[in-house]
Amino acid sequence: MSSLVQPTTQDTPAAPMQRRAKKKSLRHDNRAGYLFIAPWLIGFFGFTLLPMAASLVLAFTDYRLTAAPHFVGLDNFQTMFLQDPRYWKSVRATFFYVFTAVPLRLIFALGLALLLNNTRRGISAYRAAFYVPSIVGASVAVAIMWRQLFGTEGIVNALLWLFGIPPTSWIGNPNTGIWTLILLAVWQFGSPMLIFLAGLKQIPQELYESASIDGANAWPQFINITIPMLSPVILFNLVLQMISGFLVFTQAFLITEGGPLDTTLFYALYLYQRAFVTFQMGYSSAMAWVLLLIIAVFTALTFKFSSNWVFYEEKRD
Repeated sequence: MSSLVQPTTQDTPAAPMQRRAKKKSLRHDNRAGYLFIAPWLIGFFGFTLLPMAASLVLAFTDYRLTAAPHFVGLDNFQTMFLQDPRYWKSVRATFFYVFTAVPLRLIFALGLALLLNNTRRGISAYRAAFYVPSIVGASVAVAIMWRQLFGTEGIVNALLWLFGIPPTSWIGNPNTGIWTLILLAVWQFGSPMLIFLAGLKQIPQELYESASIDGANAWPQFINITIPMLSPVILFNLVLQMISGFLVFTQAFLITEGGPLDTTLFYALYLYQRAFVTFQMGYSSAMAWVLLLIIAVFTALTFKFSSNWVFYEEKRD
């Protein structure tokens, strides 16, 4: 009966050759794949990973471009935390900006998303128009335009003059300078608005219909249906906008230059000044790594406490 048993593939003489051919084909496919992603790998290692490693080393050195770096240990961090009052001004300005501009931008973006979440004729054109500020908002041209709008002879003061309000220097006033930048940040609501719109489209309409049958009006529906169902999208937008807020640079650099009285001296702007104005590359590298830790801590805390308010559909019973 053993003669009736058919030989398996492993038992045939051609099996080793087939395996070698298959391995050769896999190696060829792998080489092709690595070739296609080579530009990204070169960019990642050459412009991201290696510079990060170099900055970590420089953070423990005194390096001013004019001389070779020499190791100073934790001196940069000690100077930063204990001997540099402008550093703490930059921290305060950045925290105030993040915890003010980010919530306002998200609230405004969500409000517009709710208004644009319909099927009326021409609504796509409105969505595109509202998204435009996010495309050009961080550009140099818009920053210069914003500086002119809120200048002493800008259009804002011209409009206020019509109502009998005397002109003021919005950018040069320590009490209002940072608010001009916060207003610019809120104006750039297009990106989170589109993300909110995508999230609103995924909410089942049956939930609203059931709530309407039970007598719930718009506000209870918003609190008990829209917000819980949209909470994962809110978390996503919150993390992205928070990271972006900690890295704000262009607006302060072009509009206020960190003034007046360092009230808009954001962290990234002060880091730039230390690196490319006074050429303290070691000190600025230390600042960069502290900023990375700050962003990492706040992102981790956001995710940690998100379980208390973020609702995922698979958890519904």
